[in-house]
Amino acid sequence: MVFTYKTKGVCSRSITVDVDGNTINSVKFEGGCNGNTKGLAALLAGMDINDAITRLEGTTCGFKSTSCPDQLAQALKAYKTEKGE
Repeated sequence: MVFTYKTKGVCSRSITVDVDGNTINSVKFEGGCNGNTKGLAALLAGMDINDAITRLEGTTCGFKSTSCPDQLAQALKAYKTEKGE
């Protein structure tokens, strides 16, 4: 299932995640730091959603209270909620 999340408080504008069951197939950020978001996406391919949330949630960026990785964790949590978990 492909899920798109509108980010809040970061440079990227949205995150699109392709998920199969509880496994992340791919992640694509719209905007943000190109190299960092590509690297993050490559590391997450094949990872369990719950492991990704645990590792990424709460990550900050400079003075901001969130970051692209934290927003990805929020996106995955929203996906799980929409899916009924």
